[in-house]
Amino acid sequence: MSGLPPGRFLVLEGIDGCGKTTQLRGLAQWLPSSGLMPAGAQVISTREPGGTALGQALRQLLLHPPEGASPASRAELLLYAADRAQHVQELIAPALAAGNWVLSDRFSGSTAAYQGHGRGLDLALISQLEQLACAGLRPDLCVWLELAPAEAARRRQGQSEDRIEAEGLAFLERVHRGFAALSERPGWRRLAAAGPAEQVQQALRELVAAALGNGSPGPLDSHG
Repeated sequence: MSGLPPGRFLVLEGIDGCGKTTQLRGLAQWLPSSGLMPAGAQVISTREPGGTALGQALRQLLLHPPEGASPASRAELLLYAADRAQHVQELIAPALAAGNWVLSDRFSGSTAAYQGHGRGLDLALISQLEQLACAGLRPDLCVWLELAPAEAARRRQGQSEDRIEAEGLAFLERVHRGFAALSERPGWRRLAAAGPAEQVQQALRELVAAALGNGSPGPLDSHG
């Protein structure tokens, strides 16, 4: 027993190129000195797919499958659900129970946006799978980093693409609309991600402070 209150679970969502990885790293650096976390709590950063050893293997199958072995849409959905079930049971739930704060690059919102709105799979079925995989666990806060699909594609120009990123602009636009719908739900916040990374990080810190604590953060430090 850690003696700490249960930890908080924060998720950054958005299409590839929106800056999730950069913003999550900045948030992880800031949180321990933010005054939001109790003394003794740690920040644990993770991602989906791939937050566990099993998840790493599933990530490879999902994003870089062997030639001619790409999963069909329903198989893809089930693989993401398997990754999430392992992620919750092995990493997220124990960390929160120990009083630590968990930051995740993607969670169930991405499945609804990509496989539901993007692929056109049944959103009710996806919701049922989420309940099974998450065993009742929900993030305390989901932040959608909003960026126009065309701008996200421009940012990624020249970079190698995984199987999902290679789906094209029309697919990304459907996913974007999915995130827009999700961002209206309780527990979600929308944050414009088109500006400089430092500006987005400051706005993100202010949003997290307002949602999970009192007051607002100071200006960015030299390694934020």
